[in-house]
Amino acid sequence: MKYIFIVLLILLCLFFKNKTKLIYTHHKDIFPKFLLSIGVIIFFFVMITHPKIVFEGSSNGISVWWNIVFPSLLPFYIISELLMSLGIVNFMGILLEPIMRPVFNVPGAGSFVMAIGFTSGYPIGAMVTARLRSDNLCTRIEAERLISFTNNSSPLFMLVAVAVGMFNNPALGIIIAGAHYLGNITLGLLLRFYGRNDIKNPSPCTVGKNIPRKAFQELVSVLKKEQRPPGKILSDAVKNSLINLLNIGGFIILFAVIIKLFTDLGFITMLAQSFYKILHPLGVNLDILQATASGIFEMTMGTKLASQAPAPLLQQLVAVGIILAWSGLSILAQSASMISHTDIRFGPFLIARIFHAIFTGIYTVILYYLLQPSASVFKINAYTQLNWITTLNLVKTMIFIFFIALIFIITLSLLVYLVNYIFNFFIRYH
Repeated sequence: MKYIFIVLLILLCLFFKNKTKLIYTHHKDIFPKFLLSIGVIIFFFVMITHPKIVFEGSSNGISVWWNIVFPSLLPFYIISELLMSLGIVNFMGILLEPIMRPVFNVPGAGSFVMAIGFTSGYPIGAMVTARLRSDNLCTRIEAERLISFTNNSSPLFMLVAVAVGMFNNPALGIIIAGAHYLGNITLGLLLRFYGRNDIKNPSPCTVGKNIPRKAFQELVSVLKKEQRPPGKILSDAVKNSLINLLNIGGFIILFAVIIKLFTDLGFITMLAQSFYKILHPLGVNLDILQATASGIFEMTMGTKLASQAPAPLLQQLVAVGIILAWSGLSILAQSASMISHTDIRFGPFLIARIFHAIFTGIYTVILYYLLQPSASVFKINAYTQLNWITTLNLVKTMIFIFFIALIFIITLSLLVYLVNYIFNFFIRYH
């Protein structure tokens, strides 16, 4: 059956060879859609010839979405919708401008995206950034900066599912999560220079002009403009959250099927062997490259294979860090769908994922030699035990961390304002 598919693929390539060149030359605007149509035709024939593989992949995707993704992300989606509708994000935007603008060159409202993106997981950072752009709380350049460094893997996925469930070693969670966050923060600091000559960028906010009062006035203004009753606000938040999660579920199931097909048809192995020819002189294990090739498409399967690969622990951790930072084509497609209704460009976000993977790999090596982690300390496959009950227990911790992060950021902003106020007071009267 595999050879029939290869022959079919060759025939399709030969058939569309001249037509592809013609369309690229004279109709560049529709060329991506033309390539997509060819891919859909190929995928359709593969589905017909491999129904069992399609069913298994679809079942795996539904299981991951229903047992892990849906219960872990739904509360954060609802909370983010409510906070944006009730003007809390506008309030934070003014209050936290003195911190976010000089550090990351994004508006203060970006602090909310940063807090929820660092405490919940993919792709909620993209969704909230798109909402800020739709509400005109940031420019396109600022949104592209923001989405590039606030999209993170879930901290509990890294600390529990990966470190404990896959590696059987909780101590590795510090290295995995630490390298991941350090990589994204480094990316955010560098991206402050991206598009800084953009004429649409607002001028930096001046600290010391009664920012808390301005923030409160903005909150009152948004609440006055909101005409929906409380019940309607809550209903819309739940409805929009469910729609977004159903969309995410569709992508997860689709890519679970694609990965299953690619694995069984040998494409993942072929890709890994291509990497091996280049990286073999560096002593990189072939099984690690096999896991990394799988992680290009879907990060959960890639990280699991990397943890099981018969390779040195450092190579395993670097592979896991790169896979989590890249996030996989499934997550990238979800993020692209979240920003599709805005003018945010996907290209900068895609390039940022590559640099995030590089930075995370470097930080993983540094933290590994600094912390010198030991081998596995106990045997418990918590990953396979993740279900509705355990996931809901983890969600409680995630929500707690989220609100602690919000309180910390707001407190830090108030301290900056207070220090600046005292400094200006002494300058004025002395």
